[in-house]
Amino acid sequence: MNVSISDLTAIRARHPEAIADAAARRARRPLVGDGGRLMIVAADHPARGALAAGGRPYAMARRADLLERLCTALSRPGVDGVLGTADILEDLLLLGALDGKVAIGSMNRGGLAGASFELDDRFTGHRPEDLARLRFDAGKLLLRIDYADAGSLTTLEATAQAINAMAERQLPVFVEPFISRQVGDGADRRVRNDLSVEAVTRSIAIASGLGGTSAYTWLKLPVTDDADDMAQAVETSTLPTVLLGGDIGSSAAEQEAAYEKWRKALQLPTVQGLVVGRSLLYPATGSVEAAVDTAVGLL
Repeated sequence: MNVSISDLTAIRARHPEAIADAAARRARRPLVGDGGRLMIVAADHPARGALAAGGRPYAMARRADLLERLCTALSRPGVDGVLGTADILEDLLLLGALDGKVAIGSMNRGGLAGASFELDDRFTGHRPEDLARLRFDAGKLLLRIDYADAGSLTTLEATAQAINAMAERQLPVFVEPFISRQVGDGADRRVRNDLSVEAVTRSIAIASGLGGTSAYTWLKLPVTDDADDMAQAVETSTLPTVLLGGDIGSSAAEQEAAYEKWRKALQLPTVQGLVVGRSLLYPATGSVEAAVDTAVGLL
């Protein structure tokens, strides 16, 4: 069945069972392919209300445009798969864009950007049983720890439970840990992640020890500004790691600086690949194709 983006709403309204059918017939592949590296495009930002990209505050709110960009990225050589919430992955399923690709479900999106409860990051996305039912390949969760916020303990406990549930189903889970703190007051209050080597090292140690087994746990880590610091931090664990691309700014110079940091960090022994979202889907300069191809070239 040939499905276009303009068909999605009609299919969802009249044939919701089509999503399960598409999931059942999707061609799968191993998580890590013959090249031994992973290149994953991330698109789970909207479910946290984080819609800004490329200098535009609501860029990711245009779903048809986002899906076009994702399909373009997934079509490029060397791109292994996509990370997204249920709505996005199911749109891509219907479009046939996930055949032969790695599909990673985003699990906790309850810590809405800018909310007073942001650090009480509830699991409002994919559950382990959903990922298994839909034959997806892995899950991802965000773990922000603020030593001054009791909500972090709730997230820690829920994270450990999710790791256990994923391991029971032999599904890999990518844990994205940060040591965080809240700055500002009232409407201006924001969560800031500490990217110092000390904080990243501590976050790795905490995340690596969660759950009854780490057999299926991967780490998804930010890149520190200093290559030596990054090398020191990843020595904290033997767990396989992918690098978090993050938002790299709106200028060509910032983009090139980020690529150089990624290039150095990819040489580290535990680092297995990249997970990058907005900076590839909404590049500061050039096309989606050019940005994706450049990132793949770093691997």
